[in-house]
Amino acid sequence: MNIIIESALKTLQKSQSLLDSLTNEQLCDASVRPYHSSIGSHVRHILDFYECIYSISEDNKVDLTARRRNTDVEEKCDCAKDYLKTIIDRLKDIDCDMNKKVYVIDDLGSGIIEIEYTYGALLAQANSHTIHHYAIISYIFDRLGIAVSDSSFGYNPTTPKKAS
Repeated sequence: MNIIIESALKTLQKSQSLLDSLTNEQLCDASVRPYHSSIGSHVRHILDFYECIYSISEDNKVDLTARRRNTDVEEKCDCAKDYLKTIIDRLKDIDCDMNKKVYVIDDLGSGIIEIEYTYGALLAQANSHTIHHYAIISYIFDRLGIAVSDSSFGYNPTTPKKAS
């Protein structure tokens, strides 16, 4: 298996343990300031990003603006777990040249553009994007008083470790 896919799978597996430890009420709690986003909205966003990658067109275009935004995933742990399983299963089945060129459609804040990537670079971005959202989820956990047992949750692997 490709190292990029292995890394993405390892990162996404953290979502499973996260979802196993939450109630539906905790998943959709949007009370934390300043953005009032929920853990569920971040989990759904992460999974939607991968779903966009899997929806590559015949002309090798991936539209990151075409997310599904299924609110059931944001509000119901079982729906989120099902979506996560689908995303992980599809990731395990990827058999693609990581150097294959793909054209990513996105809005970086100044309108929709198309950017040339490789498939591997797009999957690496999805992994980094997931870790970024885990950091936000970790902040929400802290503010809601929910303990996270994984000390690496939300940290990029390149983040220096604190000396004990």
